[in-house]
Amino acid sequence: MSAVFAYVTAASTEEAQAIGRALVGERLAACVNILPGMHSVYHWQGAVETAEETVLIAKTRAELADALAARVKELHSYDVPCVVILPISGGYPPFLRWIEDETAAPSNL
Repeated sequence: MSAVFAYVTAASTEEAQAIGRALVGERLAACVNILPGMHSVYHWQGAVETAEETVLIAKTRAELADALAARVKELHSYDVPCVVILPISGGYPPFLRWIEDETAAPSNL
């Protein structure tokens, strides 16, 4: 099993909580951390924009990353949501096994 982090930004804490609950409830993620209060500066449609956002960090299996990203897109208010998958190169083995135990096998989706 290969564990990954999914880094996602949301427009509000409420949206992040809804996405996080769906991902965990559907076993696409074992856990989602929600970090409110991020300030973003970015280019969008030819202009420099700023916004307050909330970060989600989901822990999941690598083989669930595409399904997780698709589900985030369905639930998200942005046209182009930030969903970035980051590999986990190591960690405490019981924790990594917990991620595997608490997520659905891809064949069960």
